[in-house]
Amino acid sequence: MQAVHSRADFFLIVQSSNPVHALTLKEAVDLFMGRSRAFPNGGFALVFDLPRDDPKRAAFYRALTSWEPAQVNSYWSRLMFSGQSMPPQPLPNEEAVIDIVKRNPSALGWVTREPAHKDVRTVLILKGPS
Repeated sequence: MQAVHSRADFFLIVQSSNPVHALTLKEAVDLFMGRSRAFPNGGFALVFDLPRDDPKRAAFYRALTSWEPAQVNSYWSRLMFSGQSMPPQPLPNEEAVIDIVKRNPSALGWVTREPAHKDVRTVLILKGPS
């Protein structure tokens, strides 16, 4: 009998009216790590995340950057202390992420299930650990 492995993928989403149809991994890293505040087309990006203590957030940043949560938190502490950048705005859950993305054409967020909403579009899928 084979063991069944569950794998969590991460779907980076924007509003359907957003002109960006795809992001590269580098573009996603730049946006979620505060290195860029604009989509590849130059449009302003409002980036949303889950809370620091959410286990899905730790898995997301491992998939995005290969960093452990402590490394991500340390990175943001340095940037905030120096006044260079602020981390993505945390929202309480994935439903809140979908809701804000549906309402804001500049929003970028991530969820662990491909959204079935016609108002949002997936621009990148990050593969989680197998």
